Parts: sequence; C-alpha cells; structure tokens
Amino acid sequence: MLLWKDMPMEMGNVTNVQEFTLEGFPAIQHLGKVLFLVYLLAYLASIAGNAVIVTITCADSRLHTPMYFFLSTFSFLKCGIISAVIPKLLVIFLLGRQTISFLACLIQAFVFLFLGAAGFLLIAVMSLDRYLAICKPLHYLTIMDLKTCFLLVTACFALAFPLITGLVVKVSQLPFCSPHVIPHFFCDLGPLIHLSCSDFRSVDMLAFVLTSFILLTSLIITIIAYGNIIVTIMRLPSAKEKQKAFSTCSSHLIVLSLMYGSCVFIYVKPKQRNRLVSNREAALVNTVVTPLLNPVIYTLRNKQVHRALRETMCRMKISRYKSHGPGVEGLENHLSSFWPM
Repeated sequence: MLLWKDMPMEMGNVTNVQEFTLEGFPAIQHLGKVLFLVYLLAYLASIAGNAVIVTITCADSRLHTPMYFFLSTFSFLKCGIISAVIPKLLVIFLLGRQTISFLACLIQAFVFLFLGAAGFLLIAVMSLDRYLAICKPLHYLTIMDLKTCFLLVTACFALAFPLITGLVVKVSQLPFCSPHVIPHFFCDLGPLIHLSCSDFRSVDMLAFVLTSFILLTSLIITIIAYGNIIVTIMRLPSAKEKQKAFSTCSSHLIVLSLMYGSCVFIYVKPKQRNRLVSNREAALVNTVVTPLLNPVIYTLRNKQVHRALRETMCRMKISRYKSHGPGVEGLENHLSSFWPM
C-alpha cells in the first residue's frame, strides 16, 4: 500500500476539481479506430445477448423458474455495468484522452461498483440455487419458491447499496491534486483515490476491506456450493447423468473463474501505483469479455432456451402473417423450411 510519507510533494496543488481526464490506453491509441470497431461490436453483442436472456425469460412461462429468474437478473446487471463503462471507452478510442466531470465520474464509479457488488452477491445466490437443485432435489421446489427468489435478489441489492454508497461518499470528500488525470479508461475508485493529496490510507483501507468482504464472501460460498455439487455428481450411477451435470457446471465455472480472477487481482490486494496499468487490462476482462461470454455459456447453449427462442419467433411470425400475410397453412409451410416441426 502506498504510504503517505512516500507520496511525492510535487504532485501538484490541491484544487477544487471540476473534471477529470481519463487516460485510456495511450500505448495503443494509434490503433484507436480499429479498437473502436472491435469493442463496439463486442458491446452490441453483449447487450443483445443479455437482453435476449431477459426477454425470453419474461416471455416464456416455462422459463419462470428460480434458475432463469436469477440468470435474467444477472444479465440485466451485466447490461448496466457495461453500459456505464464501455460507451466512454469507445469515445476514448476515437478521440484519445477524454474528460469527465467530477459528478459524472462519481456516478460512473458508483454504478459500476454497486451493480458489480450486487452481481457477485447474486453469483453466490445462484451457486446456492444450483446446489439445492442438484444436491437437494426433493426439497428444492419447497425451499426455492418465487417469494424466496425475490427476497434473495432484494437482499443482494440491499446489502451492496449502503456499502458502496458509503465508500463513494468517502472518496468524494477527498481533496484532489492537479493534474486530474486518471490512469484508467473509467472512474474506478482505486485510481481515483490515488489522485488525492491528503492522507488517503483510511479510505484506501476501507475500499480494500469492503471489496475484499464482498468478493471473498461470494467466492467462498460459490466454492463450497460447487464443491458439494461436484461430490454429488461423482456419486451419480449413470455416466450419461454425470456428463450432463458436468457439462452444465463446467461452463458456469469458466465464466466464474474469469470474473473472480480479474476482480480479485484488481481489488483484493493493497493498492500499489505500479499496478494501476495492469489493473486496466484486468478490468477489460471483467467489463468486456465476461459480459460477452455470459449469454453464450450460461443460457444460449441451453436446449430449453433454444426451444423457447424458436417458439417465440414462431409466435411472432404467426402474428405477423395473420395480419399481413398468407393463411396459417401457408405459414406452416414457410416455417418448416427453417425449423422442422
């Protein structure tokens, strides 16, 4: 952790900060237009994929189960997280350094951390849901009813809100030195705290404790849940049942490993200035890669979701053909060329 006595005196004068400058990625800024297209496509694909999960879960009554309720909520959170960060990154790739007002910076930091914290708590809830479904199948439906699901999701938001709000308020009260250049592509609290000219050790430690508490609590619950799931799977008598269960769990663990790995690297360690550049790269994994993988790994490769998507599109086509097209008989012939019925 950077100590107050180690802070250089020539950091600049304390000013009434009005705006910050996001540094972005100066080493690769010459590839800005190419990176803009790449990340724009990744952003649109992430939004579309996660929006499909939310929409299809609401539209198909067969997906009104605890698992898909949690997954749709998780997808909604991912849409919010990347929408708070990626548009500004796209502007940086086009224009280079980008300014952001002090208030907008704090709002971006709050939205990112609040939704991120709620997301990790929700992952722990989803892990417990899978544990009950696989390890306690006879009691699953009685334990995980609709009311319980809503209470668990509400608890995730209710716990994350005061913790993150208090942290952001503490950071907003720090005096900041000029120049107000944040060595990141968005307003993360770590780089923001290190711009302060005051003794920020207490705020830095508070950020470390809160982020560690959220991440490690969620991680421990997830590890215990999936550990029990793996033990239960190994006891299944049928090789086919084992393969099906491992296929589901392994895909989930890929996303979880990327999310926990990148966030633990960034937040669960004493803050050091020489690690801020590597933190930027790790943050790209959490804000770009995992939201893109989420719809692919969690649900879009699920046969039940495929069937729900096909049938929803069929209903949309039937509705359109009844209003503007040939009769139902002609429609069935038309659809059969796409999806055999």
